Amino acid sequence: MLISLLLAAQVASSPVPADLNWLSGYWLSCEGGREVAETWSDARGGVLFNTTINLRGERVSSERTVMTMVEGRLAFVYEPTGANVVFPMTEMEGQRAVFENPDNDFPQRVIYSRAGDVLTGRIEGTIDGQPRSMEWVYQAAELNARCPEA
Repeated sequence: MLISLLLAAQVASSPVPADLNWLSGYWLSCEGGREVAETWSDARGGVLFNTTINLRGERVSSERTVMTMVEGRLAFVYEPTGANVVFPMTEMEGQRAVFENPDNDFPQRVIYSRAGDVLTGRIEGTIDGQPRSMEWVYQAAELNARCPEA
């Protein structure tokens, strides 16, 4: 509910630029025995909405994220259970966007880039003083497509 009120206030004053519409679509990753699907809206009402579904065997998890203006800056907002985590945009060039929050435990950076029908999502940061990263490579897919069973 709080994020909805925050979004309503932010959208009224400054919408997310359509420059980020390269994220919109249904993206599917079938790597490492895991199925990950991200569905990004276009910049409707000045906000980009995302839902992610992660499947590994019988385990299922999901998350929501949005891109919206927060305190006058474009930001990636991760909505886990509990408080939202805001990553202000630090770079955007073509179809690559970088968001950073050095105060977050992990990750401290969120990076999205696109090349044709391939979307790459990457998170970076440190855990116990050691650099860590995770990366997902998605292919553009039909809505609700699934990974082939191995």
